[in-house]
Amino acid sequence: MNGFVDIYTIIFLAIAVVIFFRLRSVLGRRTGNERPPFDPYSRREAPPTASGDEKVISLPARRPNGAADAPGAIAPAAEAQIKTLAPEGSSLNEALRAIAAADRNFDPDAFIGGAKGAYEMIVTAFAEGDRKTLKNLLSREVYDGFVAAITEREARQETIEFRFVGIDKAEITEASLKSGTSQITVKFLSKLISATHDKDGTVVDGDPVHVGDVTDIWTFARDINSRDPNWKLVATESVE
Repeated sequence: MNGFVDIYTIIFLAIAVVIFFRLRSVLGRRTGNERPPFDPYSRREAPPTASGDEKVISLPARRPNGAADAPGAIAPAAEAQIKTLAPEGSSLNEALRAIAAADRNFDPDAFIGGAKGAYEMIVTAFAEGDRKTLKNLLSREVYDGFVAAITEREARQETIEFRFVGIDKAEITEASLKSGTSQITVKFLSKLISATHDKDGTVVDGDPVHVGDVTDIWTFARDINSRDPNWKLVATESVE
């Protein structure tokens, strides 16, 4: 009887080991379809999650048409997008190609879509004094500047009446890859309604009804050697 028990025990153990290794080979392998960390500069493909007041832009888990296979190669989809964005032989074309070759997950179209989503979130968060959202999207230097402006506004007891109307155009104007850091500059042409009220409710700047045309030039950066896929806003410039 003990002999039969031992044989069956061995059989069941062998089956369990086989099942374990099969599960491990599937669940423990990165296939490229995993949901990556929050990246505010990737394409916004889904509405914010329902986890409280967290403002999140969903990421595509992988480049839509696949990444390049060989190190230093550029995926055909990314190469086609770059040709559309910048003429072959131009400095912008070469810079974007260098970024795509170094960062196999770089997708120009997804980047522009995500940058537009980030732009809306940042200008809205600044108007509302939402430091938490700004902290996730800005470099430390830019964040400190934004927060200083918000603090001064609060000290004057001023409030901003704000409505984001939309983005007419967003285009990449410059790009570079230096010391493992990608930098991409985007020119935004947007429409906003913004008015600053003093503590008595009087409008001291802007117009609460008029839709204004705004041109902003923003630069985003990312360390391509980091596992963190986040792009941060590192510089801003407004064009009058």
